Amino acid sequence: MSKTKDEPAGSMLPLPLQFLAAWLAVWLGRVLQQEVDYLMAENRVLRERLGSKKLRLTVAERRRLAVLGAQMGRKALTKVATIARPETILRWYRELVAKKYDGSKHRGPGRPRKRGEIADLVVKMARENEGWGYTRIKGALQNLGYKVGGGTIQRILRENGIDPAPLRGMSWGTFIKAHLGAIAGMDFFTVEVVTLLGLVRYHVLFVLDIKSRTVEIAGIGRDPCGRWMEQMARNLVDAVDGFLAGKRYLLMDRDPLYTGPFRRIVEGSGVKIVRLPARSPNLNAFAERFVLSIKSECLERMVPLGEKHLRQAILEYMAHYHGERNHQGLGNALINGAGNDSVGAGPVVRRDRIGGLLHFYHRRTASSARAE
Repeated sequence: MSKTKDEPAGSMLPLPLQFLAAWLAVWLGRVLQQEVDYLMAENRVLRERLGSKKLRLTVAERRRLAVLGAQMGRKALTKVATIARPETILRWYRELVAKKYDGSKHRGPGRPRKRGEIADLVVKMARENEGWGYTRIKGALQNLGYKVGGGTIQRILRENGIDPAPLRGMSWGTFIKAHLGAIAGMDFFTVEVVTLLGLVRYHVLFVLDIKSRTVEIAGIGRDPCGRWMEQMARNLVDAVDGFLAGKRYLLMDRDPLYTGPFRRIVEGSGVKIVRLPARSPNLNAFAERFVLSIKSECLERMVPLGEKHLRQAILEYMAHYHGERNHQGLGNALINGAGNDSVGAGPVVRRDRIGGLLHFYHRRTASSARAE
């Protein structure tokens, strides 16, 4: 697979503060997971004590649960929801959304009232600025010509299921965006390969640059032992063409395949390893999304016949991923930007990969015709 030139690492914080922020993120993730486990157990105890009695929630309580439940999704709700079923919580959210856009009760002659506009601004400011409290939002509204009391702002946030500023804190997504260019994600995925000995499981190790979405297949092996992992680490931190050159953080889960010597080699090059809490795939969502893409678009639609066939299929998919696949996170553009120069010139042709599993449409140019 072709190498791509690393972009210069950028960060909005000094290096010591970056390390402190990463350590705090890991520590807070562990503490929050423990709190979630405790609260789930406590909720079950309280639910059992309540018995068959029906718990009646206020409108504000339903709104709060609906907003938080919609962010988690049905699968996560199934594990934690105890007061109501996941379907009920998601139905509350749909009703909340429908009510938000139902203006039949407020229609009348003349221009619409400012109340809805102010409420939307309060919610927008609170969600986009985790550290803003009631007074800070009140001042920002005053700059726009709206005089709103702190109690009104508190009520609007409560009705929309938004916690006060001290309880919101910086989200993981905000932390990632603040350090784009300096963070990479790492993960494994496995593939069952048909061999003369039957089905053999292969492990594929990859690293992803979160800013550019560029992916490097670090290695493919049957038994990724300690020495194999150490060699992968040396390749990734190579000063000349290592994929992690210029990076500051590397996100990874707590898989035992990431051995102590492997982590020491990576951190010895100046890359801080951030080990994510258990059962938290969303914290490494970009790597998880790549696994979903390569499996659903390629590996699950074919039968790998031996290691050579598997390597060839992954090599072809990576060429498609970087040069022929549009990415929503990049404004629906290609990673390497190739192909845009020929827009509007020549007939449209299709390029196939892996026997027609992958397609790319482009315009034929004189240079591409000669290459074909």
